[in-house]
Amino acid sequence: MRLQTTAAVAATTALGAVAAAAAAGRYAANAALRPARTRRGRPPVPAGFAGPPLTVHSFTHWSPGTAEEAGGDAPEGNPGPGHAGDAGRAGDTGHIALTRSFTAQLPGTYGLSGRGCHAVVGPVLDEPPEDTAADTAVRRLDRITYGDLKPGTRVRLTPLVHVGDPHEALGIDHVEVDIPGESGALPGWFVPGHRDTWVITVHGLGATLDQALNVLPFLHGQQLPVLALSYRGDLGAPSPSNGVGHLGDSEWRDVDAALRYAVRYGADRIVLYGWSTGAYMALRAAANSALRQHVSGLVLDSPVLDRRATLRALAVARGTPRALLPLAVRAAEGRVGLRSERQPGEQPGELPPYHGQETHTGPERPAVPTLLFHGPDDTIAPWAYSRELASRHPHLVSAHTVPHARHAAMWNADPAAYEEALRRFLTSVM
Repeated sequence: MRLQTTAAVAATTALGAVAAAAAAGRYAANAALRPARTRRGRPPVPAGFAGPPLTVHSFTHWSPGTAEEAGGDAPEGNPGPGHAGDAGRAGDTGHIALTRSFTAQLPGTYGLSGRGCHAVVGPVLDEPPEDTAADTAVRRLDRITYGDLKPGTRVRLTPLVHVGDPHEALGIDHVEVDIPGESGALPGWFVPGHRDTWVITVHGLGATLDQALNVLPFLHGQQLPVLALSYRGDLGAPSPSNGVGHLGDSEWRDVDAALRYAVRYGADRIVLYGWSTGAYMALRAAANSALRQHVSGLVLDSPVLDRRATLRALAVARGTPRALLPLAVRAAEGRVGLRSERQPGEQPGELPPYHGQETHTGPERPAVPTLLFHGPDDTIAPWAYSRELASRHPHLVSAHTVPHARHAAMWNADPAAYEEALRRFLTSVM
């Protein structure tokens, strides 16, 4: 009897552990796939920028009024007369000391996002002030967009430099539109332009349609009409099936809806411009849309070319314990519909080999001329897949490698070089 009781207890314990592990796996899968939401006055954290927040240690800033009282503008990188360490307010510029970390020292231009505040920072200063603490990184402070900054403020570096709609953020006129989709209306921004080649922008993981704001001034300067798309799962758009995103597998049909909208309103040629999973959606639409003959080019920034590899990276980035990674990835694959794609003997959570396409889901090659922006420091969408795609199709794909840039932050690392590559490509497909 005692032996039977012991066996029963062991079996019950084992079943309970399996059930608990499966539940934990489902929870981790939901964390990886659920659309990002704003929390407590803070915008979503884009994929690749999670992790501990940074602390503002000190800064020196000046406002236009201070510069005028001093008899002129303060030179770039030098705040001039101002205020060290007190609260900075909207419009102020100067320099700012942040907790030293790899993230705080990324080259380029980024947003700083905190509770109730947003600022824009430029490069790390080569020669920081002499009294700078050794455990800090000092960056140029380009502006405080809104709210107050002060020592002790907790912030995150974000690739989203602008906040608001195109008029609020950039002074660019636009129209808010509703794009008819298969599940309901999809909110979007339309920025008019004089050319008959339109650009449709498709945001990626952890972002919204405002991801296009970084490049919107450039596109507007080229007189290109721009349609910035929200898709299922975004605020104001229909909810995705089962409440989580599908990494583009169903969402690409919303890009198809945007194509129909653009053609209906006069677009002759269309460039699909996507970041992250938005790049995957652009690829799918260019290959499968009934209106694909209107697509003249693709711009793919940090493209997700193998969703299984990205699922694992998302689970890691969002804090899934290592022991639960295989369960989390298996559960996420089931939610997205990738379970049948695992190769014999391959374990969930392993980085799959690149085969030049996603079996049964993705195009074998881009259907039109394509510009790739990607780099080796992307931890969410492996750069190796972009390199392989470019090497397999050199006559269709141009690759612009960006070092020291995180996922979907290729523009941030070097805006001038990025926009020059973009200008050359767009000239060839307009």
